[in-house]
Amino acid sequence: MTDYRLTCHCGAVELKLTMPEGLSTARRCDCSFCRRRGAAAVSAPLDGLQIVRGAENLTLYQWGTGTARHYFCKTCGIYTHHRRRSNPNEYGVNLGALEGVNPRDLGQIDWVDGVNHPSDR
Repeated sequence: MTDYRLTCHCGAVELKLTMPEGLSTARRCDCSFCRRRGAAAVSAPLDGLQIVRGAENLTLYQWGTGTARHYFCKTCGIYTHHRRRSNPNEYGVNLGALEGVNPRDLGQIDWVDGVNHPSDR
């Protein structure tokens, strides 16, 4: 198990994450929302995410099927995490907001096909 701390840009939101697979799940998605957001994500189980501070400062965005739940800091606008549509038993978390992690150091990050998502069929 690997523990990480995630903060938004202004510091109003802080999450504690336990991610059994560490950064090995890093990915980018080309669905209409993710490609506009531009952030790579990694996975955490539902019980692996704890909001340490700023729950009241998170805002929720949903559309389409309503399965995915995307959370952002209301102050600085940074995407922190989302409940995954492809696996509702996991959160996707913003790789770039993990303390001490620079996504550039991971090299090439694979893309997943969100345009042709199985839940859309």
